[in-house]
Amino acid sequence: MKKENKITRQSHLTQKDLELIERIVYKSADDVAVSIARSFERLEERIDAMESRLYSRLGELEDTLDIIRDNKTT
Repeated sequence: MKKENKITRQSHLTQKDLELIERIVYKSADDVAVSIARSFERLEERIDAMESRLYSRLGELEDTLDIIRDNKTT
C-alpha cells in the first residue's frame, strides 16, 4: 500500500516542477557543452605545440643534412 501512495505522489508534478527540472537539465547541458569546448581548446593547444616542435626538429634535421652535404662536397 505504501508503494502505491509513493507512486501516486510522484506522478503529480506541477508545471513549476517541470520548468525547474527543465532548467536543471538545460543548465547541465550547458555545463557539459562548456566542458567539451574547453577540452577541445586544450587539445588544439597541444596539437599546435606538437606541430611547432615537429617543425623545429625538421629544421634541425635539414640543417644537419646541409652540414653533411657540405662536408661531402669539400
